[in-house]
Amino acid sequence: MMTLDALKLYGANTAEGMGRCLNNESFYLKMVAMALADKNFDRLKEAVDAGDTHAAFAAAHSLKGSIGNVALTPVYEPICALTELLRGKDAPVAGAETLAEQIMAAREKALSL
Repeated sequence: MMTLDALKLYGANTAEGMGRCLNNESFYLKMVAMALADKNFDRLKEAVDAGDTHAAFAAAHSLKGSIGNVALTPVYEPICALTELLRGKDAPVAGAETLAEQIMAAREKALSL
């Protein structure tokens, strides 16, 4: 079961995330679970694998908001990097696959808490 302490050890900025959730721990943990279950993770992976830069950007940008709101720093930082890497690009970009892998690995680690 995911806990506030486990999220802190993972590297999440729980003080920031809790602040956005009115310092309600159960609400925050529910929001974290919802953010990690976001279908945009699947869309991101599929789009990067297919070389669809526009769809990958859209998925990454959406995740940037949901993951940022709950302050899951280990997932958020590579999402931000990928979003900026893909911004305004029309063709596949070197490094996108590596960042997508980092995002998925960070997500999996968070899901295992």
